Amino acid sequence: MALLTCHFFSEALQESTAMTVILPEPAHGQIGMGGATGSEPPPVLYLLHGLSDDESIWLRRTSVERYVAELGLAVVMPRGGRSFYADEAWGSAYWTFLHAELPEVVGRFLRVSQRREDTFVAGLSMGGYGALRWALREPGRFAAAASLSGALGITDAASAQARDALVPQVWAGADPAGGDDDLLALLDRADPAALPALYATCGADDPLLGSQHAFAARAAQRGVALEHHVHPGVHDWAFWDRHVQDVLAWLPLRGRAAGGASGA
Repeated sequence: MALLTCHFFSEALQESTAMTVILPEPAHGQIGMGGATGSEPPPVLYLLHGLSDDESIWLRRTSVERYVAELGLAVVMPRGGRSFYADEAWGSAYWTFLHAELPEVVGRFLRVSQRREDTFVAGLSMGGYGALRWALREPGRFAAAASLSGALGITDAASAQARDALVPQVWAGADPAGGDDDLLALLDRADPAALPALYATCGADDPLLGSQHAFAARAAQRGVALEHHVHPGVHDWAFWDRHVQDVLAWLPLRGRAAGGASGA
């Protein structure tokens, strides 16, 4: 894989920001590492980080580069701050950056596919929320979206105090329930037939498991197909390194069947 760290100015954020990118290459002579490429621009996975991290963290804490090497898949990992990938009330316009500016920047700087069937999004914790939110708000952009240990319940009463303490700048004390930052409200408004494939996984001892159960229950009520799993584990990198491999195996890449229905 080719590794790029790209620093650029964001008009949406009005400051310089960065993304880490891995791009497929043949690399047939590289010891202990495969590779894949083709004549067409490769499919792309937008991979979002969690609350305390940055655009470098997936490469530093997992072997995602090794896992995607033979898939012919490009991976774009943007910087999201502590924004929950929302336009912050007292800060920066991270939602505008993510959904409007970043894909345009990626298309301008990188040779990757622009087709919906080749475009995916996933993330962990805050990034799991961001991935599903992006897919529910712009279902025509993605073929699949996945959450690992996602903070999916930002609008429930149990999460409100922690939400306002951890990210006071995002919603500034306002209740996002019912709006475009509320995943359950987005499910209620969604056309199930228009949505990308959806996937969620969480550890059995993760404090965020309840929010995945609530999301899965609402999806079932609305007739939205969701593959969801609970595995042994907690909210840590051992879990994410292991189960990002499941997400990659599930992605409907060229020549693969689409992901399955609901799991346990």
